Parts: sequence; structure tokens; C-alpha cells
Amino acid sequence: MRAVRDFVVLIAPLLLATPSLAQRTAPEVPAPVATHVPPLPDSSGWGVHVLAIARAPDGSIWVGTYGDGIFVLRPGANAWQRLRRGGRGSIASDFVHAFAFRDLNEVWYGTIGNGWGVSRDTGRTWRNWTAEQLGRRFLYTAPAGIVTRGDTVFIGTADGITWTADGGNSWRQAVDTAQGLPSRYVLSIAPGRTGGLWVATLRGLGFWRSDAQYRPFHPSPVPHLGPRIRTVFVLQGSQPVTPVVPGGEQCAGAFRPRRRQVPEGWSCMSLFQRAGGGQYAIRQMAGCDGVPCAMATSNGAIWSTRMGLHVQSRDVPARARDVYAVLTPLADSPGDTLFGTACGLLGQQPAACLERGDTTGVRAPAPPRRSWLGRPIALTDQPFIDQTYRYGSTMGGTLQQHQGVEFNNPAGTPVVAVEAGTVVYAGPAEQGALTVAVRHDSALVTPQGRFHVFSVYYHNSALLVQNGQRVARGQPIARVGSTGRASNEHLHFEIHASPVDSVRQIVDPDNRFPPHTRNPELWIEPLPGTGVIAGQVWDGSGRPVQQARIYGIVKPEPQETPFSYAETYGSRTRGDPLYNEHFAVGDVPAGEYVLGVEIEGRRVFRRVMVEPGRVTWVEFRP
Repeated sequence: MRAVRDFVVLIAPLLLATPSLAQRTAPEVPAPVATHVPPLPDSSGWGVHVLAIARAPDGSIWVGTYGDGIFVLRPGANAWQRLRRGGRGSIASDFVHAFAFRDLNEVWYGTIGNGWGVSRDTGRTWRNWTAEQLGRRFLYTAPAGIVTRGDTVFIGTADGITWTADGGNSWRQAVDTAQGLPSRYVLSIAPGRTGGLWVATLRGLGFWRSDAQYRPFHPSPVPHLGPRIRTVFVLQGSQPVTPVVPGGEQCAGAFRPRRRQVPEGWSCMSLFQRAGGGQYAIRQMAGCDGVPCAMATSNGAIWSTRMGLHVQSRDVPARARDVYAVLTPLADSPGDTLFGTACGLLGQQPAACLERGDTTGVRAPAPPRRSWLGRPIALTDQPFIDQTYRYGSTMGGTLQQHQGVEFNNPAGTPVVAVEAGTVVYAGPAEQGALTVAVRHDSALVTPQGRFHVFSVYYHNSALLVQNGQRVARGQPIARVGSTGRASNEHLHFEIHASPVDSVRQIVDPDNRFPPHTRNPELWIEPLPGTGVIAGQVWDGSGRPVQQARIYGIVKPEPQETPFSYAETYGSRTRGDPLYNEHFAVGDVPAGEYVLGVEIEGRRVFRRVMVEPGRVTWVEFRP
């Protein structure tokens, strides 16, 4: 198969032979600073969260953001043009993390949760494919998940690959094994050098062609979170380099093509192994065709020069090193290497992103105050919580206060009980959502009294249990679906701690805001190598500050729903009986973070440590 000659690459041969990143870095030099472009407009003072940077054929620079829409810097302009959602002919979402260009005038963009769109007049008007056209599938575009080749546009999504050869008038799909994909949940796509696509899914990496041919390449050893590779890059230049595949989660690996007496192989690299704080989830690469190149990672910017490999200084908070996108200047052209971070372009980050904070009101990481429950989705599927719509979140004021958390997974994925108990509800609930509710055997005893504990699983495509049935921890009870009020295939998961044993107060088809929901992220066991941050935010009068944004946490996965900020609870969500917290975020990688929040017009910063399997507590007061 010609796919063997397609080279997926990282940087240069020196990286493959290097036992540690530190041993190969040159003396510390300042990171590239964006001096040839104006700062991105920042109305909040916390910085613009950049998710994507791309250069159009006409030389304009396009920036996709988390909640701030698209910024465009036209050739010769000295200010950014802002494109936002708002009426007919505009973009469909302000959460943008993918761009592709087909010619001088045609630009495609992809969103987090609301499909994609195209402009054929360089951004003045747009045609969009959203839930109205797509229904409940293909809404989550993969990061950098749009590839153009000739007249064909390919889009990788959490529901498969879809493509068009006639400008969007008709679409074809690859959604399962019949079309050559081992999983419809696509994490990344990249163009092969001789046609076809490199595709990373929940079931591993492979080379795919639209005629349904697929050849897998499995990492060895398989990381403990499964064979997922979240980012794929292809060298299109002619200079030969050692081909490698950078990846997210627990493994960045090298792909070795077959050569004379050397068999092809795929193995995890020690260079980017996530251990001892050296966590490098690689998100994007640029400029590597000529080597040197630059990389955007969750632990800082990395760039190479003739002096060697350089890494962004660790003397800044984690949020300032949370790099999502990179764009190198054109060959032989003046300009900057632009790194887009969670708080703006590198070198243009606001003071709030660089504050060091203190430890006032911070407690050392401690064991949980009760035993952890299991997780409702297995580690070998998609076990990450959707980071854009957590418990109590309003997604920046655009949605209702969320009563649970979401696990985005393909339809049919097994849903398991988080603890032993009795099924007290199995059937349709709100808007017909197929639902399971389990009353667990152990009650929660607190100084405020005794609470009955329930877990509830919504939107399933099929139920595997019935009322009155006993279930064990880890037992399959349902399969993921999109029944009821669901915009895509996912599990909506809730925890309830109720002072009364009333099923009606737990599952009520007529009540979208049950009275006893709690934050599941303080109940379910954190993923390996991660812990929980929980705390309170008080105003000057000693009252909880509702829907305040807490910045500073860095969470590399899942990249398809990136983390930007947490929100304190509002009027319809509540703290845990044992913690009485105002917010909680689980699955936070171990390390140090500087958290910031605004209280009565004043910014307050706290420095915290996170340890695996433990809870870190922090209080904010003006």
C-alpha cells in the first residue's frame, strides 16, 4: 500500500535518540515574541484564549478562540477584524478551533459543538452546517480537523469523517467499520503525502482512504489510557527526517516506516512521556518542513534554531504555558513565530496571566472525605469529561446552569454503574431521554444529617437493566445515545445526595433542575495521575459569588472540548454536604497552578498544588 510512504513527522532525528528533553535543550533564550502583529482585543483583562492560528493564501492571519469568535489580520492592516456569531450570514459559533483554505477567497472553519462553515468572500458572509442541517451528529469538529485537497474538503468529527467534493451541496460520511474506521470518534486528521488521510480515533491511529481502505498502526506498548493519539502531523517538504507521530494523553510516539532490513514499527517516546511534571501534550506543529520547527504543547512553547531546541521558561504560571497553536513566518519573510496560548499570543499576555499568587486560604492536597466512586465510562473508551459544560457551568452565560457532567462518546458505548446499588428508575424521562437511576447502598453521613446517594445516567440509546434490579460497581447498565434533550451522542451523568428517599426528587420528567444534584467531579475517582481542585469564592460581605470565572487550571485532554475556566455555582446548583464548595474541577494533572478570580472588581490569585487522587482546597476572598 502506498500509505507506507506517507511520513508522519515531529521534528528531527535528534529527538528520537534523546533520553530527556532537558539534556538536548540549548541555553535558555527568550521565547519568540509577537512584535509584528497587534495584540488581540481583550475586553476581559484575562486574555483571549487562542485555539487555532492559520495563514490564508492571501497572507491574512486567522485566529480561532474560545468564546471570542474569529480574529482576522488582513495584509497591511494594523488592527484585527473580529467575526462573531450574530444573525444571518455570520459564523455559527464563537468557539472555533479549526481552519482550512481552498483558494484565495474560500475559508472553512470548525467549531466546538456547533458544526462548521465556509466563506467564499474571505469572511464577509458565511454558509454554515449546524444542528439545523446536521441533526445530532458531526457537531464536534476535531481540533485542526479540516483538510482540503483539490475540490474535496474533509472534516473530522466526534461522529466520523464527512466530506464534500461540490462545495457542500452534498456530503458523504465514514462513520464505522463499514467505511474503514475502527471508531467513529475522530480525534485528529492530517493529509497523506500521496492522497488519503492519517486518522486518529479512540481505537488508534491509521491511514484511511475514502474508498474505505484503512491500515492501522498501533503504539507499543499501549498506554494505560488506551491507544489514543490526539494529534497527527505530516511533513510535506522534501527534506528527509525521521518520521514520528506526536500524540496527546500518555504517549507521543515514533512511526518508523519499513526500510531495507528494518521492519516498520510504532513505539512511545520517552521524550514526551508524562512523568515527573514533564507533561507535553503536543497540540500543533508548524514550520517543520524545513526543520527547525515549532511546537505548541500544554506545557509550553517549543522551538528549534541552529543553536538547538528551546523550551518556554518554567518561571511563569501554567496558564501562560498552556499553548494551543503555532504559526511560523513564511520562508525568507520577516515576521514572528506566533504561539497562541490560553491567555493570548505569547509575548502579549496580560498581567493577570503572569501573576504568581500566594497560598492564603489554600490547603495541602488531602485524601477525599469519602471513598471515590467509579467512573461511568471505561478508560478504554472516552473517559474524559466535556470541559466546556461542567457541573454548574453556563458556558459563559450562554446555557442553563448544568446539573451534571457530560461524557461525549459514540452511540452504543457501554455505560457502567459507578457503585453497587439498586435500580430505582429505568425508562424514559425528560423529553423521552432513556434514563437509569441507581440508589447506592452506602448513605452519606454528615454533621447536617444523613443523605441518600443516587447516580443517574441520561440520553441512553438502550437500557440493560430494569426497576428493582441489583447492580454491581462496573456493571454495564446502558449504552450511550442521544435520546431526549441531547444535541449529540453523549452520557449526561448526575450525582444526587438527598435527605429523603424520593425517586421523584431524583428523576422528574417535568423538572429540569432537580433539588439535590451535586458535582460529580468530587465523587468519581480522578483519572490516573490527576487530582481535584475545589473551593469557595466569597465577596466582601461574606456571600458566595455566583457564576464567577476561575482561571488558571490547565487540562490537556480532551482537546476536542478544551478547558478555559471554571464557574462557581449559581442559584440552581449547590455544594457537596461534606465540602460546601462553590466550584470543583476533577481530572487536573498533578502540578502547580495559579488560580485567579475577580471579586467586586478586584483580581485575587492563589497558588495551589495538585497531587494524584487527592483534593486540593482553596478559598478566595477580596
